[in-house]
Amino acid sequence: MIPISDNVVGRTKPIITYILISISAVVFLWELYLDFHGELGKLINTWGIVPVNITQSMNIAIAGNQAAWVYVVISSTSIFLGMFLHASFAQIVSNLIFLWVFGKSLEKALGNWVFLGFFLICGTFTGIVQVFSEPNLTVPLVGMNSAIASILGGYAIRFPHAKVDSILPLILVYIPVKLQGGFYLFWWFVQQMFYGIGVLNIPPQGANQFTTAYWMQAVGILFGAGFMWLWKRQHKH
Repeated sequence: MIPISDNVVGRTKPIITYILISISAVVFLWELYLDFHGELGKLINTWGIVPVNITQSMNIAIAGNQAAWVYVVISSTSIFLGMFLHASFAQIVSNLIFLWVFGKSLEKALGNWVFLGFFLICGTFTGIVQVFSEPNLTVPLVGMNSAIASILGGYAIRFPHAKVDSILPLILVYIPVKLQGGFYLFWWFVQQMFYGIGVLNIPPQGANQFTTAYWMQAVGILFGAGFMWLWKRQHKH
């Protein structure tokens, strides 16, 4: 099921959504260039979230090695930068489609800067949870999946009755359908099973351990829904 557009209207131009999509697309083109030259593994393993790198350096710093704090700060930037890296064609295409459809509407409701803060806070929070839930994980985690999941959670709370124009792709035809926005909370989990399509060559271990990245989507949805619930309470009048 592919979302195309919804019936949410608003006056705010979703500039932040356009910028996030553009940055992600440009970075992925860079990844393709590095992949073609066999150099992608270094980028992903350096700037993707590798929990063991962060937790081990943090333990060394806490033990008294003050210089290790520098590495803690540097390695922790991956929690932010890793959102803009992707491990496969399926992952980036899916993320950008969902950001285009649901991010635009949420940005219209929140405003440009609040939406940017929402996106970055949600992505950073879920990244931190990923690190401390799997502190010994050596496989890099990349993509804005959890941030998009937070957008879906916030969208479901802000627009519970929104209708989403969608396309059901069959073997030879595409059938247009109209669905409740909440349906995509369920479909978000289903379609991630196909993220291995068009996977890039990322030595030595690949990226995105399925079990860890998968359950974090639930954390993202709950965090986004909670944020939007509080926002609606503050802006009720």
